[in-house]
Amino acid sequence: MKVLVTGAAGFIGRNLVERLKGDECPDVSEVFESTLETSDDLFERYCAECDFVFHLAGVNRPEDPSEFVEGNVDFTARLLDTLKQVNPCPVLFSSSAQAALDNPYGASKKTAEDAVRAYGQETGAQVFIYRLPGVFGKWCRPNYNSVVATFCHNVAHDLPITINDRATRLSLIYIDDVVDEFTRALSGEANRADGGFFAVPVVYESTLGDIADLLEGFRASRRDLSIPSTDDAFTRKLYSTYLSYLPTDGFSYPLEMKRDERGSFTEIIRTSDRGQFSVNVIKPGITKGNHWHNTKNEKFVVISGEGVIRFRKVGQDAVLEYFVSGEKIEAVDIPPGYTHNIENLGSADMVTFMWANERFHPEDPDTFWLGV
Repeated sequence: MKVLVTGAAGFIGRNLVERLKGDECPDVSEVFESTLETSDDLFERYCAECDFVFHLAGVNRPEDPSEFVEGNVDFTARLLDTLKQVNPCPVLFSSSAQAALDNPYGASKKTAEDAVRAYGQETGAQVFIYRLPGVFGKWCRPNYNSVVATFCHNVAHDLPITINDRATRLSLIYIDDVVDEFTRALSGEANRADGGFFAVPVVYESTLGDIADLLEGFRASRRDLSIPSTDDAFTRKLYSTYLSYLPTDGFSYPLEMKRDERGSFTEIIRTSDRGQFSVNVIKPGITKGNHWHNTKNEKFVVISGEGVIRFRKVGQDAVLEYFVSGEKIEAVDIPPGYTHNIENLGSADMVTFMWANERFHPEDPDTFWLGV
């Protein structure tokens, strides 16, 4: 199947094109990418050879309102007229929720919708019209028409954001959910909505204030080592979006390595509900630990070097030994009620990835020193 994507260089277009070119769409043999630079001859060839059209091209923030007609109405008419003459194939049109409103942009989208619907009636080709709310995700242009993109960019670059009303509500959809839906339409499994339209089934409701608070929390997470809740789908997707706006020289950030003659200990992540993650480096011949916990439990994973983890149940004499090595990565549970230590038996540093079921609380460490 050959697919034509108009507006291929835009936000939705770029994400869709990459999906169509990937292994997830094996039935797509070729993707024709139409942009502002595409010549008339090439555009007509694309129309003649394609089996399906994703019509994503449009204008939403021009310098002159008359460009709404040129970019949204006239180009749609040109596309549909060309298809009618040479190849009346199915068309998916990305309209906007603004098409239901009385403004120049919405009016241009509504006119384009009517043209697409008429094309389907005249040719018998299937048409899919999606009135999309705000779309967010990677590669969206900031300071243009997406408040989420602007907020993400500004917060990631330590720039101020402006909020006139924190209570302003937004309906939002995530770019991957949009692309998922569009590829379902390609395979005949589009999600129908009321009024003869089609819709992306996953929609999130939020406010400007809540989005701003989440983004500020994401920025602070590099200082307090927290991560957002991955149980909440909107928060998870917004965090992924935020990371995509980091400056290219700002992907890394420092962590505090607590060093002494025995090695080092570095916390990586602290969470309120998923525990704490750390890396422990132990010098050759060194033993760390010799303590136990009432409730806290841990997992040790040696990823480099070789050593032994020893346990002794508090109040008993028997010592258990688990020999560990980066050559055979395995997780060792550290249960409560057992004093434990870990010794480096090799000639090089031993590196251990550690997880604890709760973050460390200095006022209640639940750690009691006792030799194994």
